[in-house]
Amino acid sequence: MKNAQNITAASAPAAKRPDARRIILRALMWFAGAVLIFIGLFPFLWVVLSSFKPLTEIQSIRFAFFPKKWTAENYAALFAGANRYFPQGTSFLRSVGMTLAVSGISLVLSLLFNSMAAYAFARLEFPGKKLMWTVYAMNMFIPNIAILIPCYYVVSKMGLIDTLPALILPGVTYIWSIFFYRQYYLGIPRSVEEAALIDGCSRLGIYFRIFIPMSVTPFIIMGLSVFQGFWNAYLWPSMILIDSTELFQVNQLLAYFRNTQGTHWDLLLAGTVIACIPLIVILVIMQKYIMQGIKISGIK
Repeated sequence: MKNAQNITAASAPAAKRPDARRIILRALMWFAGAVLIFIGLFPFLWVVLSSFKPLTEIQSIRFAFFPKKWTAENYAALFAGANRYFPQGTSFLRSVGMTLAVSGISLVLSLLFNSMAAYAFARLEFPGKKLMWTVYAMNMFIPNIAILIPCYYVVSKMGLIDTLPALILPGVTYIWSIFFYRQYYLGIPRSVEEAALIDGCSRLGIYFRIFIPMSVTPFIIMGLSVFQGFWNAYLWPSMILIDSTELFQVNQLLAYFRNTQGTHWDLLLAGTVIACIPLIVILVIMQKYIMQGIKISGIK
């Protein structure tokens, strides 16, 4: 009996060791995660805090994470009606509104046209469908920067330079969006579609009444990508907008803070914070659908 009790007593600490190791491992994982999160958020936090610093403090050689003197003058100057750093005929608030309008219109058109094309490739049968899809899918391997000059040439020949459609139309259709929708539509049971056809529903009616209501999550996932792409656009608007300052996009307007007289970091940082707010708000609101999109992204 004594030997059995001794063995039990000796084995008791050993039984607790895995729990202690698990706790230590979990603590290390939490610490590593916290470090990675801090590294990822540090640049954005520095931009936010620096936007409340005066210009002299931002340009100071001594690094300071928190402002020594908090000020909101940067934001007041940014939203001033006639900012001396901006070209005549525009303002930061107008540019934000124009960018929201362009991004919103492009988002609606992109969801409609790309999903309709995906429905055609997934459900309809027509001559040359496989060859057409193969050729069209090859665009996924072509970098966007490689077709920038051809796109400019086409827009120029159509007489759309310096117009609102030139900001919207070239980026509406996107092969990755069509591919994503097509893969999702291939996973929808055909019995649902066949039942609707028996009831006399047309192909267009099936698309609007069945496939669109079932595509909320894919629409949100790809819609976020489309909205972000148009909201952050800089190179394309800079190429096609020459004289119409009232059409300036927000990132294009922020570039005016870097001129021959130097960089106005106080206004540039404040404008950067404002430009990030819509994307952050949308991301926080739609994070549930983003997680659902990760689950459905593997549908074949």
